[in-house]
Amino acid sequence: DITRRLALPQRYCVATLHRQENTDDRCRLTGILRALSALALDLPVVLPLHPRTAKVVEADGELGALLESVTVTEPLGFSDMATLVTTAALVVTDSGGLQKEAYFHGVPTVTVREETEWVELVEAGWNRLPPKLEAESILATAHEALTSPKGEQIAAYGTGKAAELILDVLIAQAGR
Repeated sequence: DITRRLALPQRYCVATLHRQENTDDRCRLTGILRALSALALDLPVVLPLHPRTAKVVEADGELGALLESVTVTEPLGFSDMATLVTTAALVVTDSGGLQKEAYFHGVPTVTVREETEWVELVEAGWNRLPPKLEAESILATAHEALTSPKGEQIAAYGTGKAAELILDVLIAQAGR
């Protein structure tokens, strides 16, 4: 159990950071890492470090120092990552897929990008984009996500009964 191995309390944040526009822009990366470091003072933050991000952080001691209050791990497999997301209080990410996975598990998300392909998650209140990709703005957006009511359900994703409906159609077709 990943939460036991990392000795995580019931409430924690899981973060991922790998997009080139974040890792290759030192100012932006510094802001994101500062925000995670500050958030970790109130809420433990787990950061499975992507190889691209690890390479940049290892080459820059100042960036590495920003992660002292964060629980940094090697990249995690699907099961461990799914467990972390499912039981997290918050997800902070630049990953497109993780935004959607967090929604399916009812976990609010802060996306550290200028835009997202999942605008419906923002409109429904599950996902937030910081107004600026700077530490203070990211941290304020994270606190807002943690203290706001959960978002609305998104009807476009259905009710979870698709398989039953398909089966009904198949049975009806077979009975003709």
